Amino acid sequence: MAASTDELANLPEITVSELSTSIKRMIEENYSYVRLRGEVSGFRGPHSSGHCYFSLKDESAKIEAVIWKGVYGRLRFKPEEGLEVIATGKITTYPGASKYQIVIEGIEPAGAGALMALLEERRKKLAAEGLFEDARKKPLPYLPCIIGVVTSPTGAVIRDILHRLSDRCPCHVLVWPVRVQGETAAAEIAQAIAGFNALKPGGTIPRPDVLIVARGGGSLEDLWSFNEEMVVRAAAASEIPLISAVGHETDFTLIDFVADRRAPTPSAAAEMAVPVRAELLANIRAIAARLTGAETRLIEKLRAEVRGLARGLPTADNVLALPRQRLDSLGERLPRALRANAQKFRLRFERAASLHTPRALKTHIRHMRDQTATLSARAARAEGVMQSARRSRLTAAGQLLNAFGYQQVLARGYALVRDADGVPVRKTAAISAGDRLSIEMSDGRVGAVAEGETSPSAPKAKRGKPEKGGQGSLFG
Repeated sequence: MAASTDELANLPEITVSELSTSIKRMIEENYSYVRLRGEVSGFRGPHSSGHCYFSLKDESAKIEAVIWKGVYGRLRFKPEEGLEVIATGKITTYPGASKYQIVIEGIEPAGAGALMALLEERRKKLAAEGLFEDARKKPLPYLPCIIGVVTSPTGAVIRDILHRLSDRCPCHVLVWPVRVQGETAAAEIAQAIAGFNALKPGGTIPRPDVLIVARGGGSLEDLWSFNEEMVVRAAAASEIPLISAVGHETDFTLIDFVADRRAPTPSAAAEMAVPVRAELLANIRAIAARLTGAETRLIEKLRAEVRGLARGLPTADNVLALPRQRLDSLGERLPRALRANAQKFRLRFERAASLHTPRALKTHIRHMRDQTATLSARAARAEGVMQSARRSRLTAAGQLLNAFGYQQVLARGYALVRDADGVPVRKTAAISAGDRLSIEMSDGRVGAVAEGETSPSAPKAKRGKPEKGGQGSLFG
């Protein structure tokens, strides 16, 4: 029965905030924790604040969801658009928008089907980037010196690997301990792969020649860390050849697609990494025996060839017969040739000796003396001619000098005026009153002092005796 108007008017007044607080308290008291199953909708990744806001929906309803920044970093499974999940959290309200929401504290895929769908979607994404291409895969070294293992240090996996390596070919093993299951497992595995690649060759900690990423068998959820994108990308970026050995033979993870080799078990990974030492030694011995046999056969073959060639060569007597005959012939001719040569040089000596008798020497000396006297006379005559010619040239030059010298000008009644520095004065403008001058005439020099000013148009003063107490004008 509907309430009357009077009854509604008697209801107490409350504010919007009081109503929102009352609704919030009632919802949180009745729904402290719930587990909701639904499909993730509207997920766009973390907000700039680090929090995540999205919705959970089914075929007929939808509820807002939020994951705080600290919780999101610890989640083992991250929400993805369209993924069906089971979320655990508290129901609360948001008064600012008049809506209720779930604050998620844990999230997991809703069954193996959801995980497989997520796994397939992630596989297609990474395959589209080319991370699974065979061209990117690196060959494994035939005989590695150092093997790096990324696995749990306490499980049976590391013992199986070490045991198999010791049986086949003992070598140095570096173990990077990680968690292989749990919230931090993926980050630790990715950091271990990157850490091994960051080691410098020849450093304090040697860099491995090959890596093994291993884990024992388990369910899809247990192996999920090896399907995380950060692990796959770290394996793809590894410069060191990498073998994945995760789970049993029927288990597949995304790291298997990007690894350079996939091993069905950790023990099989150790077998892939190194050859069997006994087989290696047997191969070496077999190769050494083949090499020794090949060398022996080659030597025998060469020896037979040398024998065959030796049979085709002439004997020593045949080779030396002709040279021996020539030697005998030359030996017979040698004494005659020596006597003829000695006779030839004796004649030359006697001829030279006949040219150097005392009489011949006297004749030669007399001839040389006559030549010397002749050359001396010719030299004396040549010297007289040269002196006469030089004397004539010198006389002509002296006459020319006298003709052009200024002394001849002075002899005709001119005078040469010099200043105090002895520099000839050519213009009256270069003389100032009081300047000391030197006047050179044909018979000597006389000093003078310039007085007054004179211009070319000024009338010449009459020559006469200087006034008493003064000096006559230079230009009077």
